[in-house]
Amino acid sequence: MNIFISPSSALDAKTQIAYGLIRIFLGIVLAIRGWLILSRPESILALGVDRELFVWVSFIGTSHIIGGVLLAIGFLTRLGALIQIPVLFSAIFFVHAHTKLMMGGQSIELASLVLFLLCVFFTFGAGSISVTEIIKNKKM
Repeated sequence: MNIFISPSSALDAKTQIAYGLIRIFLGIVLAIRGWLILSRPESILALGVDRELFVWVSFIGTSHIIGGVLLAIGFLTRLGALIQIPVLFSAIFFVHAHTKLMMGGQSIELASLVLFLLCVFFTFGAGSISVTEIIKNKKM
């Protein structure tokens, strides 16, 4: 029984590492998503976006790249999350408005999860594993 309790309690003390790893992963994934959107803008049109809104594709891709990189490195994390929150909000309520829950592909559940995580990082910041924390510790 001690085999399971000892490693578990050691990991419980390091929840900031998990928080940082989730932020880093989300940032990398969003930056890659932004790069894919900019390299293949027709993929956004396949989700049901009108051609008249095609100019927003560059904004979506750019915000994912910039915000994703800021999230991944943990520098200006709140700003990185803030630039992406309107994009994900519009994806949920406009692009995925016609979809139902538990459908395959780019589902509303995934977009909702990413929006929720962005709101968490906007509210609580980068955490202890970040460039911001390194800069703050250098000044002291």
